[in-house]
Amino acid sequence: MKIALGSDHAGYQLKRHIMDHLNKNCHECEDYGAPNGVDAASYVPYGQAVSQAVLSGACDFGILICGTGLGISITANKHKGIRAALCTNEYMARMARQHNDANILALGGRVVGSSLAFSIVDAFLAEPFESGGRHQIRVDEIKSTEQTNFK
Repeated sequence: MKIALGSDHAGYQLKRHIMDHLNKNCHECEDYGAPNGVDAASYVPYGQAVSQAVLSGACDFGILICGTGLGISITANKHKGIRAALCTNEYMARMARQHNDANILALGGRVVGSSLAFSIVDAFLAEPFESGGRHQIRVDEIKSTEQTNFK
């Protein structure tokens, strides 16, 4: 599985730890920035780059990290076809995949530690979408909303 990762300066360290964790678990990682954790960097271009990588099919899923995960998830969700979920525990990550077919996981580098982040990432990547039934209907409604509102 190929995973696109991006962060601002506040999420840089957690992104590096997650990349190491993913590589150890045989996932291929593509780093879309920020280039370092020293210089202040806006989360917007990195959220855009990861979203485009997922939408284009260059990567299977994305993981985005800023200080709280809020700004970078909002940025990602401005892209038609992206369903970025800000998760702070494993249950949220599983439900984001099962019920919402989320394709990007957002995390807060100042909110979750490395061990918890690894558990959240693993749960997100392992969980399939429950296609069909009420969850598919809701995801289709989200897509319809995008068609109406994203001109």
